[in-house]
Amino acid sequence: MAHRIERVNALIRREISELIQHQLKDPRLDEFVAVTEVETSSDLKYAKVFVSSIGGQQHEEKILGVLNAASGFLRSELAKNVSLRRTPELNFHWDDSIEHGDRILRLIDQANAEYED
Repeated sequence: MAHRIERVNALIRREISELIQHQLKDPRLDEFVAVTEVETSSDLKYAKVFVSSIGGQQHEEKILGVLNAASGFLRSELAKNVSLRRTPELNFHWDDSIEHGDRILRLIDQANAEYED
């Protein structure tokens, strides 16, 4: 069962990413928005879609507002493109793992620079 959910998560992530980039025509989405992960419930009723953007967290509220407002449209388009028994409700969340990883890399570089001096 877990392997099936992983495949469904990957499929939904790929399709939602395509839909955001090519179908969603909202002028408030002026930055590149990446779908980083999808977590679908085992009954396929709900899906948490984690997104990140080049603009960073300063645009987080605006991007999440646009995507959550468009979740009905994205869900209906997802149902057209993917044949699942049930198309899950989409709920968008911010993924700060990219910023967190960047911060850790900068700290490592800083520690290495101090060690070399």
